[in-house]
Amino acid sequence: MDRSILRFRHRLLAWLHRSRSVPVLNVKRFRYKEIKRATSGFNRVVYSNSRSSAYNAKFQDGRVALVKELRSLSDNGFIAEVQLLGRLHHRHLLTLRGFSTGHKRLLVFDEIGHGSLRDHLNDPLRTPLSWRLRLQIAAGVAAALEYLLLFTNPPMCHVSISSSTIILDENFTAKISDIGFHCTPANISDCPDASNSDDFKDQKCGNLIYQLGALILELVTGQSSDGTSADLINWIEGTNFAMSMNKMIDPDLGNSFDYKDARNLLSVAKLCIKSREKPRFSIPQIFRYLQSKVYAPNC
Repeated sequence: MDRSILRFRHRLLAWLHRSRSVPVLNVKRFRYKEIKRATSGFNRVVYSNSRSSAYNAKFQDGRVALVKELRSLSDNGFIAEVQLLGRLHHRHLLTLRGFSTGHKRLLVFDEIGHGSLRDHLNDPLRTPLSWRLRLQIAAGVAAALEYLLLFTNPPMCHVSISSSTIILDENFTAKISDIGFHCTPANISDCPDASNSDDFKDQKCGNLIYQLGALILELVTGQSSDGTSADLINWIEGTNFAMSMNKMIDPDLGNSFDYKDARNLLSVAKLCIKSREKPRFSIPQIFRYLQSKVYAPNC
């Protein structure tokens, strides 16, 4: 067996042994060659950022999964990330299924079913997502953010929300795929300090609310570009926002929605965008609002 693999295994077992609450990690060690073959040599890119790259992987048994390559992490940092991600259990988060180390530090997640949300918004050959399904996606993402903010310890360091990083399973259930607990040089400024002050919490919540607002914009307009949604942000912050709402709603929705509901949701998105510096409401409040719309009689 490769010495690097043995060293990693010993470090992982030692780290778990020292942990006060040792979870059962139901994850599999994958061979690097197996993952490389499944991702066609790491050419099936789903998204990429300063922290990681994600790939569509098709394994020999037919499973289609998401593989993430983590950058700028030490061996100990990767070990911690594997353990902490293995603890997460939520309907709207991708579940960690395995990992690989050696040439690259790789994580293998759930089967991804229908690919990314961006695929469905950008591909004219796919059946357009219904209004109700778009509301369900937004509500599901908000529910996952509520879980990450209120029920994870230690708190997550990094969460990226966009149509590229939202994965749809075989039932079109939305799942957040880009989450990290361990600080890297690329995101050290986003990580909590020892005091975990109220200012930091406001900053973290404000950033997540902003990202959720940008995602809602993409869902309502059907527009997705490079993951930054800069053009949409400029529009919603502009002076013609109120007058051009109807023109910006995705025409693929047809007549399957109420214009008043769509305009209200765009107004919520605008409030989310404006809440980046100082949150005006909480993630749970947004989740409750979106949930009420999903179960509205006319939805």
